[in-house]
Amino acid sequence: MRSRWQGRSGLPLRPWAPSLNGEAPPDSSRGRSLTMSWWRAAWLSPLPGRRGPVGWSQGAVQGVNLPPVSKAPSTPVPPSPAPTPGLTKRVKKSKQPLQVTKDLGRWKPADDLLLVNAVLQTNDLTSVHLGVKFSCRFTLREVQERWYALLYDPVISKLACQAMRQLHPEAIAAIQSKALFSKAEEQLLSKVGSTSQPTLETFQDLLHRHPDAFYLARTAKALQAHWQLMKQYYLLEDQTVQPLPKGDQVLNFSDAEDLIDDSKLKDMRDEVLEHELTVADRRQKREIRQLEQELHKWQVLVDSITGMSSPDFDNQTLAVLRGRMVRYLMRSREITLGRATKDNQIDVDLSLEGPAWKISRKQGVIKLKNNGDFFIANEGRRPIYIDGRPVLCGSKWRLSNNSVVEIASLRFVFLINQDLIALIRAEAAKITPQ
Repeated sequence: MRSRWQGRSGLPLRPWAPSLNGEAPPDSSRGRSLTMSWWRAAWLSPLPGRRGPVGWSQGAVQGVNLPPVSKAPSTPVPPSPAPTPGLTKRVKKSKQPLQVTKDLGRWKPADDLLLVNAVLQTNDLTSVHLGVKFSCRFTLREVQERWYALLYDPVISKLACQAMRQLHPEAIAAIQSKALFSKAEEQLLSKVGSTSQPTLETFQDLLHRHPDAFYLARTAKALQAHWQLMKQYYLLEDQTVQPLPKGDQVLNFSDAEDLIDDSKLKDMRDEVLEHELTVADRRQKREIRQLEQELHKWQVLVDSITGMSSPDFDNQTLAVLRGRMVRYLMRSREITLGRATKDNQIDVDLSLEGPAWKISRKQGVIKLKNNGDFFIANEGRRPIYIDGRPVLCGSKWRLSNNSVVEIASLRFVFLINQDLIALIRAEAAKITPQ
């Protein structure tokens, strides 16, 4: 048999909190309704000069203006002897307020305030665990232990109380707006008919007619949203839940899905739409092929030369073939030179520098060896001049820094990124056995 101070989860709700002298508030035996109204008044009544809800004392509510209690006449106490200076200092230190510097763990002040408001509304820790969304996923046992700690542990209660006092009023208002609905509130909302179209004025009038039944943070919009949720789950008085199908086995979702005939779900073919999709698919594939063919062009970047001086090298450029109009940035170990046509794609199109009708479509190749040396091989009909020396077809020549490359009256200066080549040579020396 459960006590009258136990909720639906079988947990004691602590109808009153002992004060420092162990006295109880009057009328503590008049029943559960008086207890909960006293709890609500105690928690929601703000202290003068402080913001936010009031806190708890040792083992329960702290700072609550308890009802006046008749006290027995106290006997005179003999004066205590004068304390020593050291004792006076210790007493003064002990009277200083406790600062909230201790870590409260996973339970944040917002979680504690949510827990208190939810328990005051439902009187059931199981409902609180299922219905309240805390900052962490607490288990039912953790919720129970935290509630007992707030009630009976003076240290945790005091720390939590001070932390909740420091919450911003807007944060407190947001937390109070998330409070669970009590049975009395849902009973009043269920009386609004499901076939009616209630407006915000309807729920505002409901708040005015029952100010004691609804939580103080309730608004007409919040009541309307909860009423719509109750209507969705057939929780209103004039709604009835559809009976389950008769039989031993209840039809589940998979069985119902198996009964559906997929052939009836297919739509008629739209030939016009299919033709348009086919044409769009061909166009996209053609663009993809063109991009794949142009990938090799990105091995050499072409930059037009202006009057402003810009750095020739970056951390990816191995060498630069610098002309009068443009410059070619070499970013791979092998590039081809020549004249680009529709059927012939090369890396360095010399026609961007000037008249190139005398240049072969594939005039030459510049390669970087593993030891860091650059060589140019002539594969065209006309010779390539390196610093005035001709390189005939089928021959190759070593390129050095600031070498002048002349091809069919087009002149270029070959510049080498010395820092990057030095790194390549160092890596090659590490790999080469001594």
